[in-house]
Amino acid sequence: MGLTVLNVAYPFAPVTADPAGGAEQVLAQLDQALVAAGHRSIVVACEGSGVAGELVAIPATEVDIDAARRAEVHRAVRAAIAGVLAREAVDLVHLHGIDFADYLPPPGVGTLVTLHLPLDWYAADMLRPERDDLWLLPVSASQVRRAPARARLLPPIGNGVDVARYRPAETRGDHAVVIGRIAPEKGHADAIDAARLAGVPLVVAGPVFPYPEHRRYFDEAVAPRLDGERRWIGAVTGAAKRRLIAEARCLLIPSTAPETSSLVAMEALASGTPVIAYRSGALPDIVEHGVTGFIVDDVAGMAEAIGRIGVIDPAACRRTACARFALERTTAAYLDLYGRLAA
Repeated sequence: MGLTVLNVAYPFAPVTADPAGGAEQVLAQLDQALVAAGHRSIVVACEGSGVAGELVAIPATEVDIDAARRAEVHRAVRAAIAGVLAREAVDLVHLHGIDFADYLPPPGVGTLVTLHLPLDWYAADMLRPERDDLWLLPVSASQVRRAPARARLLPPIGNGVDVARYRPAETRGDHAVVIGRIAPEKGHADAIDAARLAGVPLVVAGPVFPYPEHRRYFDEAVAPRLDGERRWIGAVTGAAKRRLIAEARCLLIPSTAPETSSLVAMEALASGTPVIAYRSGALPDIVEHGVTGFIVDDVAGMAEAIGRIGVIDPAACRRTACARFALERTTAAYLDLYGRLAA
């Protein structure tokens, strides 16, 4: 008999096939896998989302996300979840947002939470749940290594990407790329400085979400660094994103956050594009130094690595992605976990 799974997205970002956020991308992958396997997928997400299953939409947020707006949106999410649980026989609720504590269903329905972000970004008491029907799932061994004492975690399920959708380009340009939401911890300013120091063009791709601190970072740290050779093109998705990655000489990930995973790094490697990343969180576990790219510590190291990226074999990048980051492995593990928790 098929399962009915209610996935609940982070309510301030849409769920699409190719979103800016990793949590939204993983949710989209699981929604598609549930439907393909003959299960029922219900998704609570903001307007503008597109899902394979059934969408229960809450209002999208276009204005600045302040405390009042957060409270309003969280009320809408709680109401949407309660409505689904009242009218449907849900086998499992799966929460993906960092703010999951604000709309956690009451005891009585099994609830899985994927911890997509660094564990110290969550409230400490939420990592030690007392409920028997609440399970916390990390996404990498790196995340588990950084877990606080007595955190109650399931064994991690690593993220994956559809390696068949990302293929090497016939010709490669001279430009580097940095892709992802623009925020202080993502380090786009460092990527621009490193590209300028290395003397190479840079394409900066990613949205600026309506958080005051994100807009301020773009206005004060990113925009003033842009020029004719280092340019920002906004959000990029679909075929345009795949082409941008595949045609680049390398992908830069100058994140200072303790990254729990990196889907864009996996996508780049599947495209045969080497990755140069800071030594943050799980990034050294994804990028094999000297084999699929370089792990560096600062702007100068990133610039130096850009200059010698030609020693990295694109075929080795592609082989690694196929062997380690295939999406089928991730979705199969989740579907198995759904079945075990629902039982």
